[in-house]
Amino acid sequence: MNIKKILVSQNAPRVLTQYEAVSEKFGVTFDFRPFFKIEPLSSREFRAQRINVLDYTAIVFSSRHTIDAFFSLAEELRAKIPETMKYFCTTEAVAMYLQKHIVYRKRKIFFGTGTPESVVALIGPKHKGENFLIAMSDSASSEALTSLFQANHLQYTTGVFVKSVSQDLKALDLASYDMIVFYNPADVKSLQENFPAFQQGDIKMVSYGRSIVRAMEEAGLRIDVKAPSPEAPSVASAIELYLKGLQ
Repeated sequence: MNIKKILVSQNAPRVLTQYEAVSEKFGVTFDFRPFFKIEPLSSREFRAQRINVLDYTAIVFSSRHTIDAFFSLAEELRAKIPETMKYFCTTEAVAMYLQKHIVYRKRKIFFGTGTPESVVALIGPKHKGENFLIAMSDSASSEALTSLFQANHLQYTTGVFVKSVSQDLKALDLASYDMIVFYNPADVKSLQENFPAFQQGDIKMVSYGRSIVRAMEEAGLRIDVKAPSPEAPSVASAIELYLKGLQ
């Protein structure tokens, strides 16, 4: 099968170099269209989880969206976050974003290298006695992190602060695409909501990340390309490798 038109379920990246190289080499075109958007939970939705943020002494953030939602909800619920609160972030970029809401230099902020293991390593014996709140999205899997918390006997609760809302994609002609790339379980949810009668047929599907694989399999979607891998760490490189195999 000839692959000519590829749909990527995200906004176009700021640097398109890799995609442009694949387009030039194989004569394919990429369309970027996010399948969902992130919105903060309302205070009513958050209260349904029966979580009091002031019961916790440390919070784990993995995205800017959850940071904004956390402080917005705290203000709405009139919960004054104490200066003693400790913040553990998956990356330095996420940690730096805290400056939007707090005086960075006066707070206890720690950041990892992007992996669950790096976050748990930050905690170590020194912070083992904290009561952790892990701020989540409704579409993200916390299993990789919570399993490590359990293995290290850390006290924690997961709390959903943001939700994924499907975009209106009904104007898209999915049959015109030869390949579709998925990143998040919310992409699959959006596909099912927008196109309840969708049949994959010959359309090739690309999964990026571990969390999306289960969602795609449960939806009955055939995965033709899985990324990342040691040979293909990015979506563009995975597609390039696949297209090479078709030649």
